[in-house]
Amino acid sequence: MNIKGVLFDKDGTLIDFHATWMPAYRQAVVMVAREAGRPGIEDRLLAVAGYDAASDSCLPTSILASGTTPEIAALWSRETGMEESWLKKKLEQMFNSDAPAFATPVKDLHAVLGRLESRGMALGVATMDSRASAAATLSHLGIDGHFSFVCGYDSGHGQKPGRGMVDAFCAHEGLTAAEVVLVGDTPHDLDMGRAAGVGKVVGVLTGSSTAEQLEFRCDAIIPGIAQLETLLDRW
Repeated sequence: MNIKGVLFDKDGTLIDFHATWMPAYRQAVVMVAREAGRPGIEDRLLAVAGYDAASDSCLPTSILASGTTPEIAALWSRETGMEESWLKKKLEQMFNSDAPAFATPVKDLHAVLGRLESRGMALGVATMDSRASAAATLSHLGIDGHFSFVCGYDSGHGQKPGRGMVDAFCAHEGLTAAEVVLVGDTPHDLDMGRAAGVGKVVGVLTGSSTAEQLEFRCDAIIPGIAQLETLLDRW
């Protein structure tokens, strides 16, 4: 196959979702409970958004794992009676500052991404986080220079599992979808790749999904992005 580009999801693919986002989400629900005058509601806010305390994980298609900040704000607004637009603005401010600070890479990303670049690959990031938060996270980790394309839910390309983010990456890089590998950790990531008709769809197990939840949606499942080069050599 003539693969010329790799489009990565961010959370759970490049960074450890749990280590990065659960501290940010826990800070957020403390703020929401305080502002709503509802002490003790913190655990419920996490649970209704998809956090399972028993397994200490988020369901892969939940709002916390795959949704956007406006979706979280809308849900928590309904739970607390808080004004949705104010809550959305406050959460965006918190997530744009807190999540990048907590960002934990899954591997030595600089080395992995550098080797992919040495192959002539165009590299991009498509996330359901905001574009500003994504850019801040990549900058915090010192890997922003590896990516020529970064988009979020608010970049105007639609949301996962729609194909818009892939189409935008292809247009930006002058590639066809068949020349792109899509790498992600949730069903929404992989379904986006399928919807766009990318050359290969790859699932990784560094996020919120199990192999059983991904296997029918992708061409290959790997433990993490460090094994992506082996797949490329095989293809």
